Amino acid sequence: MTSQLTPARRTVLTGAAALTAAGFVAQPIPALAHGGRHRTRLTVLGTTDLHGNVFNWDYFKNLEFDNAARDDIGIAKAATLIKAARAKLGRQPVLTLDAGDTIQGTPLAYYYARIEPIGRRTIHPMAHAMNLVGYDAAALGNHEFNYGLDTLRTFESQLNFPLLGANAVDPATGRPVFPPYVIKRYKVHGGPDLTVGVLGLTNPGIAIWDKANVEGRVEFPGLVEQARRFVPELKRRGCDVVVISAHSGADTSSSYGDALPWPENAASLVAEQVPGVDAILVGHAHRDIPQRFVTNSRTKQDVLLCEPAYWGMRVAVMDLDLQHHHGRWKVVGSHGQTLNSNTVSGDPAVLAAVRRQHETVVDYVNSPVGTSAAALSAARAVVEDVPIIDFVQFVQADAVKAGLTGADAALPVLSIAAPFNRAASFPAGQVTVRDVAGLYIYDNTLLGVKVTGAQVKDYLEFSARYFQQVSGSGPFMMAQVTNQVTETAPNGTPDYNFDTVAGLDAPLTYDIDIAQPVGSRILNLSYDGQPVAPGQEFAMAVNNYRQSGGGGFPHVSTAPVVYNRQNEIRQLLIDWVTANGTIDPAEFASVDWRLVSGGQPITIT
Repeated sequence: MTSQLTPARRTVLTGAAALTAAGFVAQPIPALAHGGRHRTRLTVLGTTDLHGNVFNWDYFKNLEFDNAARDDIGIAKAATLIKAARAKLGRQPVLTLDAGDTIQGTPLAYYYARIEPIGRRTIHPMAHAMNLVGYDAAALGNHEFNYGLDTLRTFESQLNFPLLGANAVDPATGRPVFPPYVIKRYKVHGGPDLTVGVLGLTNPGIAIWDKANVEGRVEFPGLVEQARRFVPELKRRGCDVVVISAHSGADTSSSYGDALPWPENAASLVAEQVPGVDAILVGHAHRDIPQRFVTNSRTKQDVLLCEPAYWGMRVAVMDLDLQHHHGRWKVVGSHGQTLNSNTVSGDPAVLAAVRRQHETVVDYVNSPVGTSAAALSAARAVVEDVPIIDFVQFVQADAVKAGLTGADAALPVLSIAAPFNRAASFPAGQVTVRDVAGLYIYDNTLLGVKVTGAQVKDYLEFSARYFQQVSGSGPFMMAQVTNQVTETAPNGTPDYNFDTVAGLDAPLTYDIDIAQPVGSRILNLSYDGQPVAPGQEFAMAVNNYRQSGGGGFPHVSTAPVVYNRQNEIRQLLIDWVTANGTIDPAEFASVDWRLVSGGQPITIT
């Protein structure tokens, strides 16, 4: 099976026209200030969080990628913009960087890590693509460690540029186990050479998220701490300009709370607290930040931050205006922008280099992974407990239970799940990768948090806002009881904001009384046949969207995190079917919840 590789729905452009269509705004180089003898501009072109996307392709839908914003994805399209920018800039100094999370996130990346692992005869598709783009360096992302250090080292060996990680250090020596930085020197027309230091920083959370792969082998101190060590070293080595590629978000926060002494998202802290930094290419947070300035607390210099979204949707352009005086180049101004890749065609060389691997993976995702003992459907998942959602609950809870350690391993495990796609179904018989992926349509990762019985009830009461308030036994149509309109959901509460909760080793059971007002709908909440006590403790499997506050559900964003391997839930489901062969609802399905009105069952057609 092959796929359409050329975008069909949008105008495709290259060269200067591509830059204009993508939103490029040329900035004039300012005139020499008093005392200056030469001027130039360093332009940093950047990508981040490519997550294994080369083509503008959705492997789970077997269609060209699309979303509500009409974004396009893939490094092939980013390559078109990068090459066009280089051509426009001519002899001006240009630096091309990536801020990490490269080799995980798509079936393409998964296939060449687990199905046909990269090695001497198999080059990673992202290595093919990135080498053709001609990056100068890339920072390590946390997802680089998902497949283990051996796979990462193999990928590193296939690149024509360094993977940087100043805060990925040897536990015994404290020295970086990857290059901490690279120094680039540029000839400047009519002026002295320009020396640029590029420092790479990754995420401290790797110590938690990939503990099994890195414990005892690599440690991950804070970004600020390591930048304070290496920025002065770059200055001592003659760098006029210091640019950081940081796989760490701009807005200070941590999904792991105080589990580590260093914040997960620390790019702004680096800019504020470490003198000598001129610009930071930001990654990890999957945000589009064309330009943000953070003032360094000591030097009062404004440091430019730029984050170009994710998956190749955007390319960062950071212009650093330089003036030479007193024997060195100095940044005298800066500005940033991000270019939208949805108006350009993919770079032909990149597409050609990865075409065979892409088509291999298209065939893979359309291949059978197991069987289902019965036809399963999500069509009624919004009004009754159905086995196909129980399957998600079971796999999530089972993964969290297997990963609990210490005293947490004794906690009973629960799981939350929502009906993301009412059209999802498994046929009786053969099930493909795409069938499983159609059930879980989002790129969420799995976490486990510690919650109390009272918090579980609060969570369920919040979720039950999804239902309209009705009385009587019915019959009602689904549209009469679901998707309640609220101030925050004027078009109706979406299905993905209706979470149910299930137990693993014993059932968690409850009724949702939709005749009652919001906040008083959860009745008969029990675990293993006994009423849930307010102080009773559970580990609860949740997705990263919920844990980060998505949907505004109570407690889970502040609850202690007891499991976080950053495993993609969709891939966990696929892996479970592959390993077990048969999806048999008799092994995991149970009626954990039901809708009632006035305490009595209701009929919904």
